[in-house]
Amino acid sequence: MLRLVTDRLVLPASMAALLMLALAYWWLDNGPHEIFGTAMFGLLGWHLTMNRRWFLKLRSGRYDVRRWMVVLIHAWLGITMAVLVVTSVLISRSVLSFAKFTNNVSVIELHWFSAYWVAIIVAIHAGTHWARVMTAAGTVFRVSPSRIGTASLRLIAVLLLCFGAWSFAALGVSTKLMFGYSLEFWDFTGSVVPFFAHWTGVMAGVVVLSHYAMLCLRAVNKTRIPATKGGT
Repeated sequence: MLRLVTDRLVLPASMAALLMLALAYWWLDNGPHEIFGTAMFGLLGWHLTMNRRWFLKLRSGRYDVRRWMVVLIHAWLGITMAVLVVTSVLISRSVLSFAKFTNNVSVIELHWFSAYWVAIIVAIHAGTHWARVMTAAGTVFRVSPSRIGTASLRLIAVLLLCFGAWSFAALGVSTKLMFGYSLEFWDFTGSVVPFFAHWTGVMAGVVVLSHYAMLCLRAVNKTRIPATKGGT
């Protein structure tokens, strides 16, 4: 039970929290930003170690549309995360202050660009495995499936989508993902709660979209398999 809680709930939630903290660079300043980022990379290494069997099974089994999508999402996340790690090392001024590799503005911009994309792809990744997360949460908290519970969760999903869309616009995420420049910056002289609330909304909205997209792909696969068997 402890491993289930740690691997499926605590570890992913901790990485997401550290990622959002790292995004608040102008509130944290450079030192805490790098510490939170380093901690996230450490947990990522642990996460990959715990799930190493997934990589070993890539050559086995049948590939349908859903499985190809999951593999592509993992590859996309892996590449983007690798860029984030490399640029983090190159521009480090606190954790690796002795190295001082580069001050190149392009590398710094690439670091921020990849960080925003990592936030979105991490949410997509979480959505593809959300059924497992919900199953683990149900097991831990001993919650049995019910019509009322399902209806409540669907209502929450709709609300998260609406809040996520608003937060996406409020944070100017589309501009950040397109490597664009914006004259609008979050005012960290006031409360930081809305900043984290909006980023939580963005990621939660993407999780919901990804989860239901995977459910649709699963339904398509189920309809194709009987049709294929009947044709043979």
